[in-house]
Amino acid sequence: MKASPEAQRKLLELADIDAELGRIAHRRRSLPEHAEITRLDGRDAELRDSIAAMTAQASDLGREQAKAEADVEQVRARIDRDRQRLDGGMIASPKELENLQSEIQSLARRQSDLEEIVLDVMERRETTSADLRTAAEERALVGSQLAAVTAARDATLAELDEQASGAEAKRARVADVIPGELAELYDKMRAQHGGVGAAALRQRGCQGCNLTLNTVDLNAIRAAAEDEVLRCEECRRILVRTPESGL
Repeated sequence: MKASPEAQRKLLELADIDAELGRIAHRRRSLPEHAEITRLDGRDAELRDSIAAMTAQASDLGREQAKAEADVEQVRARIDRDRQRLDGGMIASPKELENLQSEIQSLARRQSDLEEIVLDVMERRETTSADLRTAAEERALVGSQLAAVTAARDATLAELDEQASGAEAKRARVADVIPGELAELYDKMRAQHGGVGAAALRQRGCQGCNLTLNTVDLNAIRAAAEDEVLRCEECRRILVRTPESGL
């Protein structure tokens, strides 16, 4: 392939721009905000599920407490009725009186047990409510952190988009003066070699693969016409001669 030395040197300019675009793309992908947003999203989901579970648990405990308190009230009412009968002198039979006193004692023990259940449920309900408040506060904090990190990410992405737009416009201007066949070869090499399709020959070394050329290859380059499009024998990138080639 033939191309003027000026057109070949334009490939180096194009390669620099493509390298800049590659750095911009890499920075877009590797912004620390991406990982932080993922972490915060995950924590928010955990808190959301935890809050839902604790809300359901608090509701269940509320019903359990209401039932236990109703049971206590029912036993207390039964004790009050029995005591009224006992204190009213309405029972003459010693046996019936003994049975009534025994029932009151049994009901009192039952009331005490039920009141312990009520206290236990109240404690668990209070603990759940405290945990629920803590989780809600943390989720609110996570939400504000997520909003701040997202805003910072979006601002950085907007800045990178602006940089990329400028580089792409510059690339279009440079690519416009490169012959089509040479541009096609460059794009092919660029696709094969991680975005770097052309490299300068400096101090007898290829700047693409960073290897020093051997004497045979250097002699072949010295003998090649100025408009001959050369390729590195090692990495196969387009090898562009420069005043610093060391030939």
